Amino acid sequence: MRYRSRLHAFSELTDADRTAIDALLDQRQRVIAPRRDVVAEGEVPRFVHVVLDGWACRYRQLSDGRRQLLSLLLPGDLIDPYPQAVARSDHAVGTITTMTVAEVAPDALAALGRESATIARALWWNNHVAMGTQREWIASLGLRSARERIALLFCEVYFRLRTSGRCMGRACEFPLTQADLAEATGLTPVHVNRMVQELRRDGLIAWGGRTLTILDLDALCGVASFTPAYLHLDRAVSAG
Repeated sequence: MRYRSRLHAFSELTDADRTAIDALLDQRQRVIAPRRDVVAEGEVPRFVHVVLDGWACRYRQLSDGRRQLLSLLLPGDLIDPYPQAVARSDHAVGTITTMTVAEVAPDALAALGRESATIARALWWNNHVAMGTQREWIASLGLRSARERIALLFCEVYFRLRTSGRCMGRACEFPLTQADLAEATGLTPVHVNRMVQELRRDGLIAWGGRTLTILDLDALCGVASFTPAYLHLDRAVSAG
């Protein structure tokens, strides 16, 4: 099963709810080239963006060019479902690959939430997943070793993509570069390369051609001290 948005995976939604969400996503769509901003820092947000295909990231960049990825945005993710609550964006959202997004009017999404209590709960669930992921990244930067940080990111991406039906067995798309991984984990590209090679030598992963294969999921989760509780998958429909 493949979902068009993470909301579709919320287990309590009815068929009517999913149809209503689809209608919003079909109204306005846009294709954005790789390595472009979807929302610039300081921009006044106009839409709720839903990632239909492709990858993006939240990031902060300092005046000297140093950049820190704050989170990954994968197919199905909602980007800031309540943009009307802020005057300007305090960070940027940029594409990693070519990305197709649905641009949803905030008032239309809010109205849908008022009409359906289940959709309203799905929106809150989406926020809990986003905040839980952010907290785990902060904990990872403060507590985990370089090897553990890389392993955590591999585990997280795999479980998130599996929830949206985008894994084939233990394989999933993984278009990040080692420079992207460095910016996500607070490491240098050289250090990232060394840790990735270790995980390969230990028979935990295979990574090449924009595809990540988890060869030993239990062992990789053990290295990362990863548990999927922060992804709140207990409220998601199993994608197999």
